[in-house]
Amino acid sequence: MQPLQYDHEKATIGKLLGIAADQFCDHLFLNYHKSGLSKSYRDTEKICNAAAKGFMALGVEKGDHVALWANNIPEWVYSKFAIAKAGGVIVTVNTNLRCFELEYLMQHSDTTTLVMVGGVREADEYLKIIQNLCPDLELAQPGQINCNRFPKLKNIIFLGDEHHCGMLTWRELLKAGESVTDRQLREREDSIQPEDTVNMLYTSGTTGFPKGVMLSHKNVIGNAEALGRVMNLSPEDSVCVPVPFFHCFGCVAGILTSLVSGSTLCPVPSFNSQEVLETVEGLKCTALHGVPTMFVSELEEMEKREYDTSTLRTGIIAGSTITRTTMEKIMEKMGIPEISIAYGQTESSPAITATTPSDPLEDRLGTVGRPLPCLEVKIVNPYTGEELEHGVQGEVCVRGYNVMQGYYKNYEATQNTIDSYGWLHTGDLGTMNRRGYCMITGRIKDVIIRGGENIYPIEIETFLLSHPDIMEAQVVGIPNDRYGEEVHAFVKLAPRKSLTEKELKDFCKNKIAFHKIPSYFIFNSEYPTTASGKVQKFKLVEQVLENIKQDHA
Repeated sequence: MQPLQYDHEKATIGKLLGIAADQFCDHLFLNYHKSGLSKSYRDTEKICNAAAKGFMALGVEKGDHVALWANNIPEWVYSKFAIAKAGGVIVTVNTNLRCFELEYLMQHSDTTTLVMVGGVREADEYLKIIQNLCPDLELAQPGQINCNRFPKLKNIIFLGDEHHCGMLTWRELLKAGESVTDRQLREREDSIQPEDTVNMLYTSGTTGFPKGVMLSHKNVIGNAEALGRVMNLSPEDSVCVPVPFFHCFGCVAGILTSLVSGSTLCPVPSFNSQEVLETVEGLKCTALHGVPTMFVSELEEMEKREYDTSTLRTGIIAGSTITRTTMEKIMEKMGIPEISIAYGQTESSPAITATTPSDPLEDRLGTVGRPLPCLEVKIVNPYTGEELEHGVQGEVCVRGYNVMQGYYKNYEATQNTIDSYGWLHTGDLGTMNRRGYCMITGRIKDVIIRGGENIYPIEIETFLLSHPDIMEAQVVGIPNDRYGEEVHAFVKLAPRKSLTEKELKDFCKNKIAFHKIPSYFIFNSEYPTTASGKVQKFKLVEQVLENIKQDHA
């Protein structure tokens, strides 16, 4: 069988699933190892059509924002396609978010419908959060939510069998869809254009709160197809995806790349190295995705017991820098000879460059590859915008079909990121050699990357300052062998106030994502500053590194 055949100029996510169902019919699309759930392309489309009708019956109109707050369960996949078919915009919610962060995302995104599980680590953790934010839920009728914090929110779909006040279950969503005809669904799908926004993913900024990155059908489908070609995926492949669907990596390189390649998608609900390797072994996966820390954890698990990973051929590593040594171990010990390193960001849908199996080994181990087809990449002076010569470090810029439509309700930030010529300025520093291979050498942005998660200090600093006993807060990233970087916070307390590190960690718990909670709190009364009074964070980093060095002396 050949990969999906379709008209690239007219493709939308919903219609692609329909074309795939016609072309691949009973070929397996969705396959879960642990639960044993499996669905063909045809069966997946039937479920998605029923869910799309359900969303329409609940009043979801073209352009409405529908938030997805769940891990990599089947209903996430069904909801993604169903929302797209109904003309909605899928707002992905990081499963690590807590009350403080969710409140901002829901308010800023103008979400009208929330699709959620009860929790991931704890069965009712999300329920407690949403009930805390919307205390009137217990009095609300499903579909008639009236929440002061979220004035546009009208529906909550609970992905479970139990009933909760003010919410509909997944089964009730499907039942509601019976009032919508096939013709009405087709008419809605026909009204959707490739340039319409279909995904909104929140990524933090350096000078404020998270920004909603708007991606179109054209953005993500084009990138998904390019990545499928990088890996030479076909209907013969099974792709293990432990990376979360709420990240662009998971929902594009995972779900959509499998779809356009005709491959079988083998998700892992929540990352666990043992379950990943059992999935690879049990389902004979040929591709495996992950951020570097996932692969490191999987390699460690393989030291404990034996797993058969001989069917693996390819996959993608992305999200943060990976060492040459780790790459060599992945290729040799895990037996993934054609593994690809990809580089990008949410604003570029996400991939910009990638290595391919035909690249020389040295380039595959030491670079992030060359620009994907139909994309332009250049390195510029970050201050003047002047294009630089080969080998000279500067800011990485990209132009092409993958560049986002902009940041939701943030025209200024959009203008600062995409210039008048259509170039997306990534904020990353890198070089490009004469053969077009790129290396990422640093960041202009004040961002910490921990285990593939982008963490922006300003967001954590703003949260810490909400504590009445904290006067100042500075957050930095410290190099760490396992996660790439760890979060350290320097805090200045109000006069005659005292706090312990444990008390501050307890303050953060369940209010901000666990990966954003500083590993260490350092209590300072003074900060190193420039002549103009700006805190010199690099000196704070040096201070921590020196302390670590002395501790190990």
